[in-house]
Amino acid sequence: MTILVKMGSDPPSWGMLEVQGDVESRNQTPLEEQFVGDLHFTVQGNTPILIIGHHILYGKAVVLEKPFAVLEKVQSSDSIEYVVKALVKHKLLFKTRPKPIIANVPKLL
Repeated sequence: MTILVKMGSDPPSWGMLEVQGDVESRNQTPLEEQFVGDLHFTVQGNTPILIIGHHILYGKAVVLEKPFAVLEKVQSSDSIEYVVKALVKHKLLFKTRPKPIIANVPKLL
């Protein structure tokens, strides 16, 4: 059996998002192709901010020491081929605990 890894002429560069802990859906549906939250950057552009529901996370952009390759497996009757779809060279790291976003609601007396 032949295993071939093809590199495109210029594979696109992707990024990765890393959070500490679990991101779970309220109704236990898979998160694939679902809206999870909003990703913003500060005015300076160096600090990523992730807002998920009523929580906010502050992170940092990190260059990966060893890049990842995103591969697509193409299998025929007599061979297997892996096509490089993209390279992941950077990640946004959110390693602190999320902070609640609390609206300032006046109390009625």
